[in-house]
Amino acid sequence: MTTGRNITLIGTGLMGLPMSRNLAKAGHRLTVWNRTRARAAPLEAEGVTIADTAAEAVAGADVVITMLSDGFATGPLIDDPQIQSALAPGTIWIDMSSAKPEHARAQSATLQALGVAHLDAPVSGGTKGAEAGSLAIMVGGKPETFEAAKDVLSAMGRPTHVGPAGAGQLSKLANQTIVAVTIAAVAEAMLLVQEGGADPAAVRAALKGGFADSVMLQQHGERMTTGNFEPGGLTKFQVKDLNNTLDEAAGLGLTLPATESVRDRFQHFIDAMDGGEKDHSGLYLELLARNGRTT
Repeated sequence: MTTGRNITLIGTGLMGLPMSRNLAKAGHRLTVWNRTRARAAPLEAEGVTIADTAAEAVAGADVVITMLSDGFATGPLIDDPQIQSALAPGTIWIDMSSAKPEHARAQSATLQALGVAHLDAPVSGGTKGAEAGSLAIMVGGKPETFEAAKDVLSAMGRPTHVGPAGAGQLSKLANQTIVAVTIAAVAEAMLLVQEGGADPAAVRAALKGGFADSVMLQQHGERMTTGNFEPGGLTKFQVKDLNNTLDEAAGLGLTLPATESVRDRFQHFIDAMDGGEKDHSGLYLELLARNGRTT
């Protein structure tokens, strides 16, 4: 693997921090910037440079990675004249945030005019995948840009090129739709077996390897029945992704009834149960309340 590239990562939150560690472990020279500097501070002891400004961070970078909340957070950075001036032609900008496909296409066009290549490369796998360097990475953009950045992406997980600009974000919306609907199904299954007197852990073991098995069943099923809703994937971000999915579907003239139903339940969990900062497996709590049960 080619190592020793100058990489900048912007956004050292729940996902960005472990992703930064894996990039540094792969031998890249890493600079990071985070709006709240304290969140990036642990990396300094690991040989990572912490920049004072985003413009300072991207100066001299071969590859810039953004890992922010959405396209509304990434867009202003790309449009910032100071950042645009600091970017060198030939730089690759990889947005690994979860955003709307239209935002990805707009970002690509803006950067192309500056001589900067762009990939939209959202991820799946949560904080565990980020820590293990095993994220599923869905990449949209030009094939030659993907090949040029593949070694960088591979330090964080398993990258797959899925199509032109915006296709990575479209794939992530598909992923989040499957995740959300599966969480709802797992919650109902776990409540059913628990109320019926079966051992939820034993049921998960029994289903392992069968058609109903999934990471969601094993990881989030355990979270639900042990009451562990510390965030790996935040509920508020799950709702944001589902809203983006439904917007994209509407633009294509599609109705997605299961997605709409589960979005409404997640929204209720946020609005009525203060669940926005809990893990998205916390939809189990909404199901308990719906059935008049408590944890």
